[in-house]
Amino acid sequence: MDAYGDIDELACILGVARFHVQPPELKNDLLYIQRALSTVAAELATTKRKLNKLPQRLDEHMLAVLDDKRQKLEAKTSIPRGFVVSGDFLPAAYLDFARTVARRCERKAVQLLKDKHMQNKILIVWLNRLSDYLYLMARFIEGKPTMVKEK
Repeated sequence: MDAYGDIDELACILGVARFHVQPPELKNDLLYIQRALSTVAAELATTKRKLNKLPQRLDEHMLAVLDDKRQKLEAKTSIPRGFVVSGDFLPAAYLDFARTVARRCERKAVQLLKDKHMQNKILIVWLNRLSDYLYLMARFIEGKPTMVKEK
């Protein structure tokens, strides 16, 4: 319950980010992610015996879609060297916040996998790539971020 509660929190933060993000393609990608997170939450909330009753589970195709989106954005994004101080631009700050929650979700999902409460390793990879993608989105829309060490 704790893990899919965090997934719900992440989806809500992404809703706030989507409200503030300007490029329509990023708004669409955030909506796609919010919808995918409902699939993740349903899978985490379902017992092993009832997984076959889910209309959809996180699979290789969903991972490939996220990877494709991430790679396309990475090709257009300048990645800063060093650590970014979040907060210069509201949409980027929400995306950075969402990224940290995505990392927490990933940690909890890993623990569920270790404890054998779930078996879908693709879900772990998807959450990991999601946090990378959210970082890229923040950097893409932010432009030149404030860095921990001034240059």
